[in-house]
Amino acid sequence: MSHNVSFADYRTALTTPGARGPMIAAVFARLPIAMVGFALLFYVQRTTGSYATAGLVSAGALVGAAIGSVLQGRVMDRLGPSRPLLVTSSAFVVFVTIAVISVESGASTPALVAFAFLVGKTQPTVGSASRTLWSRLLPAGRTRQAAYNYDAISIEVFFILGPGLAGLLAALPWAGTGVLISAATQAVGAVAFALTKTVRAQRPMAVQSGSRLLGPLVSPGMWTVILAVMGFGVVIGFVEVAVPAAATAAGQQAMGGLMLSVWSISSVIFGVIYGMRPWPRPLHLRLPVLLGVFAILVTFSAIPTTLFWLGATLLIAGAMITPQSTSHSTALEQVAPPSTMTEAFGWVITAVTLGLALGQSVSGYLVEHVSVSSAFVAAAVAGVIFAGLVFVFRGTIAAGVPGRKADHALAS
Repeated sequence: MSHNVSFADYRTALTTPGARGPMIAAVFARLPIAMVGFALLFYVQRTTGSYATAGLVSAGALVGAAIGSVLQGRVMDRLGPSRPLLVTSSAFVVFVTIAVISVESGASTPALVAFAFLVGKTQPTVGSASRTLWSRLLPAGRTRQAAYNYDAISIEVFFILGPGLAGLLAALPWAGTGVLISAATQAVGAVAFALTKTVRAQRPMAVQSGSRLLGPLVSPGMWTVILAVMGFGVVIGFVEVAVPAAATAAGQQAMGGLMLSVWSISSVIFGVIYGMRPWPRPLHLRLPVLLGVFAILVTFSAIPTTLFWLGATLLIAGAMITPQSTSHSTALEQVAPPSTMTEAFGWVITAVTLGLALGQSVSGYLVEHVSVSSAFVAAAVAGVIFAGLVFVFRGTIAAGVPGRKADHALAS
């Protein structure tokens, strides 16, 4: 169910006993979530001189994260989050070190992609554990919805600020600085989160009948949410490569990452306002409408004028980012079995990272062999197609979890 929330609901959620320690640790664990892939992209591009190679390496890390988030989510649903996060954080540090050594030694593109995949696969998925934690700390209702909104808003801010920070760090004398700083921050934050008293006390929920093998995918609505999230990721993936390429073509390479951070301004402001009065009200209509509008707004970035114009169009399109993310998170309450919530959010991360990987890899080819504008146009076309597919299957979201009564008031 979707709830209108107020600023008081946000305050209540964030000051809930037991929430402060995990919440602060999660900030450090999730801030670099987009920085790692982008730092790799900038690092490899500056080292090899090729956007195509850099796009493949970044995509490799994203695909690894897509697979790892689901596997980690399922393990955390079964064992609790602490031990899995400690293990993956340790492995993550090892594979980041290997990846940096490989770039410095001039390893082949396939080798770089393989090591990037392992880096992504072992990225600790604190986001999944954090979202599940809110459902344990807060009762269903406006306060929990406010916590979900905060979670979605914060992770989108991190996804948007990450490229800007990665771009700034890549401009330092050694381009690999961003990779090491982002990886170290994420590992330290994940370990701190795992060791908090609230997280260590978390125990697995009883697994519902029929959900052990397929997990949340037992619900048809879950597949539709995944489709919506993947389309969201595809559009962003196209843009995240096209914008730095546009900045480079304009002779201001260092502006690439900062231009992407422009999205965060409208995303956060409009995201908070949107949470107070979400529209369209029915989730089964909200997901395709928001994605379609987002794709159409991105089209304006294809107009080849100035970086100022590009920044203005990104500012407008960015207003659609957080509303989509909060809607995806809200939809999980309606379509995923409660005992699979960590894995369900893992599938959301998987879908968005696969979308990012697809968008970035194709966008890298287009900006290098066609034009920067073609990447923006392709992003818009892909987004509209995904939105159309989500609209076709919208009934599965309205139906909710099989065997559990759907929220007919919301779906009407």
